[in-house]
Amino acid sequence: MRFSTRIAPSACSAPRSGRRAGVTSRAAGAAGIAPVEVDERRRVTVPGQANDAVEGDLADQWRRVQQELRSSVTESAYGIWFAPLRPHSARWPVLYLTGPRHVRRWVARRYPELLRAALAKSGGSLREVVIVPPGEDPPEAGEERAPSADEQLPATLNPSYTFERFVIGDGNRFAHAAALAVAESPGQAYNPLFLHGPPGLGKTHLMGAIANYLHVHSPELAVHYTTAEAFTNEFVAALRGSGIDGFKRRYRHADVLLIDDVQFLEGKSRTAEEFFHTFNALYEGGAQLVFTADRLPGELSDLAERLRQRFEWGLTVSLDPPDLSTRLIFLANLVRERSESIAPEALREIASRAAANLRVLEGALTRVLALSSLTASAITPEVVEQALPGGPPRSPGGASPSVESIQDEVSRETEISRETMLSPARSAPVARARQIAMYLTREHTDLSLPEIARAFNRRDHTTVMHALKRVEQARTEDPRVNRTLEALERALSPPPAAAGAGPTGE
Repeated sequence: MRFSTRIAPSACSAPRSGRRAGVTSRAAGAAGIAPVEVDERRRVTVPGQANDAVEGDLADQWRRVQQELRSSVTESAYGIWFAPLRPHSARWPVLYLTGPRHVRRWVARRYPELLRAALAKSGGSLREVVIVPPGEDPPEAGEERAPSADEQLPATLNPSYTFERFVIGDGNRFAHAAALAVAESPGQAYNPLFLHGPPGLGKTHLMGAIANYLHVHSPELAVHYTTAEAFTNEFVAALRGSGIDGFKRRYRHADVLLIDDVQFLEGKSRTAEEFFHTFNALYEGGAQLVFTADRLPGELSDLAERLRQRFEWGLTVSLDPPDLSTRLIFLANLVRERSESIAPEALREIASRAAANLRVLEGALTRVLALSSLTASAITPEVVEQALPGGPPRSPGGASPSVESIQDEVSRETEISRETMLSPARSAPVARARQIAMYLTREHTDLSLPEIARAFNRRDHTTVMHALKRVEQARTEDPRVNRTLEALERALSPPPAAAGAGPTGE
């Protein structure tokens, strides 16, 4: 995809800014303005003036632009996307900027109007902005600059997806290490790499981290990221007239191919057939392949056996829902990025109430912050409870229930004995009771999915993943299940302390 980095008036609006941990503002001085390095030989040229040139101070001009930008975006967004930029040169009416490749690409796509408005407000005669690679001379008047290679990268690559920003926990440590190994040695470490797990656990983040790492450290490689849905749509369009040869060249000439959500290929025999041949061509040519899905390759039952087998040729790694400590770190990072302040006990309340899914967790934080802002109230555990109703009740001062106590409570409520619940029995009532007990164990304890599986005499933690998904779905569809869970939540919560009770002593 080709595009120009000339920033001129357009109808596009800037979407949400990306977030990337580990990037800090280069602010300096009391005003917090980033230091600027300017070649004193570069001046603003204004045709038609005396001697056809008027000297201008690019450093002062850029400082004024920076001040306008700081007042228009959050400190985090400024530090990530605007602080790394610096003035390159100027030729009326254009200010030329430069900076790191990923910043140039993202700012040119996402913030053209914002930069142009800041330039206009800063004073002076310059009115347009062009972003150029370092060391490249600006084009002569009337000359169009050809897009550089980095500007032709797919817009689907989000530069905020980096290994540094990925929050590592017990549920994703192996996946992170495998993805980093692939990025450092594409085509040599694990090929293909197949990441699987429920939505919202970081699979796409790791895919983006691999791609962004390669663009920085191996720019000579052709890296292509897409989704299985986009692959399908492109293939159908090629069949209908855009040309199958062009489609094949686009995919089969890649050095690294990353495809998200390959379960989307199920039931699409013609697309899966083309995908199979693309896989073979790339694999035999030594290209690195990375795929993600919501389940194991062997569980993609509607895909051809030969394709499922190829997914298992390399390394297959699961991502499990984050435990409480990982959720707390994730929330703390989000709070820091948003320049907010939340007490640790309130943060823990959010982490314990939100589902073990990072996207849901981020949404929960947004709801809490919104309620606090709209009601002008401090963020306390009580405010969190109000913003996130329906989550596990708080248990101040009380210890988390054990797996055995959860199993016993479910046994009493469902009239399914604990022995039966832990047996291989698979009848509907037994399976439902077991799934509810697994769900409550996940919500009320810090056990990992494999540990929960062992506590229920199951060999594979995917059984627990399936149980969590079934109970979440049943909560919204079956009022009886919701009533059962509410009764069990009350039974598992410690009774409130008696009014006026205090510590005993002297």
